[in-house]
Amino acid sequence: MLDYFLNRKLIKNKDGVEVVWSHAVNSKAKLKEAIESNSHMIEADVLLQELGEKEPIMAHPPEKDSDVTLQEWLAKVSSTGKGMKLDFKCLEAVLPSVQILAAMKDEIKQPVWINADIIPGPGGKAIPVDANTFVQTVTSFLPNVTLSLGWTTGWSPGKENKGYSWDMVREMEKVCNTLTYPVTFPVRAALLRDSWPQIHWLLMASDRYSLTVWAGLDDIYPVEDLLYIRENTEKHRVFYDLFEPQNSDLKRAIEQMQM
Repeated sequence: MLDYFLNRKLIKNKDGVEVVWSHAVNSKAKLKEAIESNSHMIEADVLLQELGEKEPIMAHPPEKDSDVTLQEWLAKVSSTGKGMKLDFKCLEAVLPSVQILAAMKDEIKQPVWINADIIPGPGGKAIPVDANTFVQTVTSFLPNVTLSLGWTTGWSPGKENKGYSWDMVREMEKVCNTLTYPVTFPVRAALLRDSWPQIHWLLMASDRYSLTVWAGLDDIYPVEDLLYIRENTEKHRVFYDLFEPQNSDLKRAIEQMQM
């Protein structure tokens, strides 16, 4: 992904912090805004429409409908050169979606990430997407994507929030160690610092692996935690998909360190 944006002169260094993200681009209005923005990667959620044609649409639970289908969304984004990250919360949307992507392989030249939470994680209450079925379905149709494989998580202010355990990362590595695809692991920023031995072990298990540090809108975590992760990993192996003001705080802190 970084090589793609470097070659297009959209970033200056092979550094995950330079990648700009647009989140939850699940409507025509948000799609227009994301396409016109300086974002490199556009993230959206895919569900199967409950009524009518039952085709894949762009929506995040509890929403069940949308004004844009996956087919329409892909047609718009593929013409821009911006990267795509498609997030699946339910298994039934995966097969029809990857079939659409496969049919558009000649039109889609940019990076494509396919994301799902496949393993129960710290504080996670949602039901994970079945790991084997998800991975097999995606890899059967799409040879040139990055798998974004995560854990269900939860975080509550003012409470003890346990991080990723050794069992959680070992289970993930068991899913991924026979794959040939690049894999990025979405890890929750507020849980990452206390789990660093476990997450670092997972990251080092293969040079195909990277991290995508993300956060809930109301999560609280110090920028020092992000700087610690950055200083203890290769810059091209960690991406930061964060909300404001934390995203700007991180980049400002990095600039100050470089002065």
